[in-house]
Amino acid sequence: MIHTANSQQIRDGLVTDVYFERTREILEAKGIDRVVTAEFLAKDFPKGYPWAVLAGMEECVALLKDLPVDVRVMREGTLIHPFQPVLEIRGKYLDFGRYETALLGFLCQASGVATMAARCRKAAGDLPLTSFGARRMHPAIAPMVERNAYIGGCDGVALGLGAKLVGVEPSGTMPHALILIMGDTVTATRAFHDIIAPHVKRVSLIDTYNDEKIEALNVAKALGKDLYAVRLDTPKSRRGDFRKIMEEVRWELDLRGFEHVKLFISGGLDEYRIQEYRDCADAFGVGTAISAAPVIDFSMDIVEVENKPLAKKGKRSGRKSVMRCEDCMETVVVPRGKSLNVCSCGGKMQELLTPLFSQGKLKMPLPPPREIRDHVINQLAGVEDL
Repeated sequence: MIHTANSQQIRDGLVTDVYFERTREILEAKGIDRVVTAEFLAKDFPKGYPWAVLAGMEECVALLKDLPVDVRVMREGTLIHPFQPVLEIRGKYLDFGRYETALLGFLCQASGVATMAARCRKAAGDLPLTSFGARRMHPAIAPMVERNAYIGGCDGVALGLGAKLVGVEPSGTMPHALILIMGDTVTATRAFHDIIAPHVKRVSLIDTYNDEKIEALNVAKALGKDLYAVRLDTPKSRRGDFRKIMEEVRWELDLRGFEHVKLFISGGLDEYRIQEYRDCADAFGVGTAISAAPVIDFSMDIVEVENKPLAKKGKRSGRKSVMRCEDCMETVVVPRGKSLNVCSCGGKMQELLTPLFSQGKLKMPLPPPREIRDHVINQLAGVEDL
């Protein structure tokens, strides 16, 4: 048995916390069903992140699209900060309340993955970045991980179904298994070159048996100009000073005329290690740091009941507008309807929460993954800190 819920079970409300089911049972028994406004926001981010990337909205839409509710959302891929509502639902509570668990699950995990991918993208600058983390997650959610790794800024993803979701070809090099089965690195690399389609870049994994610089030279001599890169995935137990290993490999390749061969590194990387190595590496493969990224801890809170501002202790009641300056990205949250057109810098303020549904009718199309990714990368240019 595979222990995951399918789409229909989620739509049927079978993956909701039991206290929401008990709430529904009580309200139905008492004949109470009031119009409420609920908002989704995060009070803080993991590890003191100064910003996060909003993701998971497409799955929220799939769940909400047939409900008689009004929905306002931030554009997927928007860089957000604490206490900024990213999703607002207005309608009768019994029409959507049971989906709180699922909606939060969509937003929290997808945004966590996209945020870590964006942090790695920021650290890598313009260098290629590939998601290798599918094997670290349950296979039923691996395509979701890959999609959000891509929209967060990865150039490629390794999983076939994940790549299909975002409209790119899957990316990958070769595993240690191929080298072990074929007997040595050069034989495996030549076989890869002979069999795999020419448009796939030839990247040889050089840390299976011998010293990395020796294996780099061996495969460079074997493939010549056809070798695009060598990949170092050296285990921590044998790594020593990883920078020195990369510097040695680079030196020996350049000394013998193989300046065209790039260095692709993977294995235990995160945004900080990418920053550390980006002056001596040409590309990065990131696995667990992205696929097992800490979630963005959103919550759903009612802020209006029957059009009257009302919220629990510690929350600000009433519907809100999230205004962002188009020039400096300064963002403020104000009561819905309050006029705020000009930023202190003189730039124009733009409302980030825009209508998506009105009584189940979609008011604007959802952007494709590539457009979301471009939106993320454009915003990253305006932030300095990780």
